[in-house]
Amino acid sequence: MKGVVLAGGLGTRLYPLTKITNKHLLPVYDKPMVHYPIQALVNAGIQDILIVTGGNSAGDFLQLLGNGNDFGLKDLSYTYQQGEGGIADALKLAEHFADGEKIVVILGDNLIEKNITKAVEDFAAQETGAKILLKEVHDPQRFGVATVDAAGNVQKIIEKPKQPESNLAVIGIYMYDARVFDFINQLEPSERGELEITDVNNFYVQDGTLTSEVLDGWWTDAGTFDSLLRASNMVAEGGANRMD
Repeated sequence: MKGVVLAGGLGTRLYPLTKITNKHLLPVYDKPMVHYPIQALVNAGIQDILIVTGGNSAGDFLQLLGNGNDFGLKDLSYTYQQGEGGIADALKLAEHFADGEKIVVILGDNLIEKNITKAVEDFAAQETGAKILLKEVHDPQRFGVATVDAAGNVQKIIEKPKQPESNLAVIGIYMYDARVFDFINQLEPSERGELEITDVNNFYVQDGTLTSEVLDGWWTDAGTFDSLLRASNMVAEGGANRMD
């Protein structure tokens, strides 16, 4: 199984911190933000990883990460996203890298306390389809919200519902079989002008092959000033996919 870290975008919510650098290169406590999703993949046993980036600081990722030796990797792959076309548009760039294998996708500003090893192993044993990770939150109306049955099969996902049916937010960790790229190629841009990852996930819902697991331990993104501070404090207090 291969891993993909999506680390593009302009990071406008963190301006002016992102005026001269990519959001994912900003520090979270004692490491650059992008270190944490890479370490999450490595901790789950994934050794073949692609970094999708963009903007004017793309070359800085190569200088920072090199071939991935700091993570015990033999190599890291890189690709470049032109502009901001959404998460699914960025993921589309990984089709050649995936080469028909299953993939685990993590948004570059997502941090978790523990690991995703069990979820990755469960997905490896899943014959077909996709898996998403969920987390109970107090403000589900800010997220894509999943309704699941007792077996963990996702019945539907509604993006930022005014009256959520559950408090299970879809976090930025997704696992897909090779059909994901066929689904992406069928997408039409949303009202935001982007290819939405929720629409990709709903293809699998319609297919009846989208499973889910609730993440153990804390999770946060780091895409706003408040969440960047919260992520740094959480790492300082309890660690997050640490290499030491």
